[in-house]
Amino acid sequence: MQSTQSLAAGIHAVPDASDSFATTLAAHRFLNNERVTLPALAEPLVEVVRQEAPRVCERFLLVAHDWSQLMYPDHQSKQDRARLSSRVEPDGYELQTALAISDRDGSPLAPLAMSLCAADGVHCSRDCQPRQALSPLDELGPTMRYVEERRLPLPVVHIIDAEADSVAHFREWSGHPNRWYLVRADDRLVEHEGVEQKCSALRAALHEWQRFRYEREVLYHGRKASQWIAEAPVRLLRAGQRNRPAAGDRKRIVGAPLELRLVISEVRDPEGALLATWYLLTNLPQEVAAGDVALWYYWRWRIETYFKLMKSAGLNAESWQQQTAGAIARRLLVASMACVTVWRLARSTHPQAAPARHLLIRLSGRQMKHGREFTIPALLAGLWTLLSMIDVLNHYSLDEIRELAALCLPTANPSRPP
Repeated sequence: MQSTQSLAAGIHAVPDASDSFATTLAAHRFLNNERVTLPALAEPLVEVVRQEAPRVCERFLLVAHDWSQLMYPDHQSKQDRARLSSRVEPDGYELQTALAISDRDGSPLAPLAMSLCAADGVHCSRDCQPRQALSPLDELGPTMRYVEERRLPLPVVHIIDAEADSVAHFREWSGHPNRWYLVRADDRLVEHEGVEQKCSALRAALHEWQRFRYEREVLYHGRKASQWIAEAPVRLLRAGQRNRPAAGDRKRIVGAPLELRLVISEVRDPEGALLATWYLLTNLPQEVAAGDVALWYYWRWRIETYFKLMKSAGLNAESWQQQTAGAIARRLLVASMACVTVWRLARSTHPQAAPARHLLIRLSGRQMKHGREFTIPALLAGLWTLLSMIDVLNHYSLDEIRELAALCLPTANPSRPP
């Protein structure tokens, strides 16, 4: 649970541990124990989603899929690293995650599936043993199926960024009943009213026809902006194509025309200047408003903040000293439970939730921007301090603490209340 720094990313013990080395050794044994399977560690996270989704979602459970690299270029002890960059030597692992998100306010709930691709295969929460890696896009189908088989209380909408703009995969996913997906497309060719054209050309036509409408205020890189949307029914006519040059596989995959909805979202600054354009393809039914589709993709960025929390903004995963992908994968799942804990507190409406968040911010020592009540990394840092503080109070009286503080801080007056 501890929020760490790059120079102190090892396992830490709360004060009741008699020996911090014993704590480190116990964690080492746990994280490297092959009997501790990834599916077993993932099940509490799935259970959180089962319990929370009916309370925090309206009609659907959003599941954002994305990839993130964990880079360990100088960790020579990690012999199972894969090559992820232009470096000659292997330098890390590729993390793939499916994160559950509320369709009501975009708050993250918990990771439903996680896999770590290494030189010896994929260490995955769907399987007890490492397995052979598929291409990143081919990994999506089994992950979707796994999520849909978890007996979740609401229908799932899979949300993926432009890496998944593949007509062959669209056709494959559309062949599964009640599998809903939302993918950001590149400027691809689509057919609208019998004319095949690029999305950008159709967007220009929709502007000419005055189909764009104001939808809502949003934040774009921390700045106030507005979201405008337009929608058109389209068909994808062309064959899909595998793009695996390393394996010599560029096979074209012919398929039937596929009917989808194209939702175009424009983000504009207060002066009307265009900041971003998203072409969104989805097979969601018409009962789901185009404005909701655009908003749900906007919330997809929650998974980016999750990756940031796991790495530079909180748990510093790229400084962990575990020597195998299996141990790293186990620690990632345990660390995700800490993220779930602070996410729950962040969205809580309990009467004492705001005072609790304020306490954790004070304990974290972090500075908040003006008008900002809290940040998730600050809550995580404050929570570790709170756990340590509670344990100290369980072992020492207040008078003993003040006496020891006077010894440590002879120029201070710890007996006087602040």
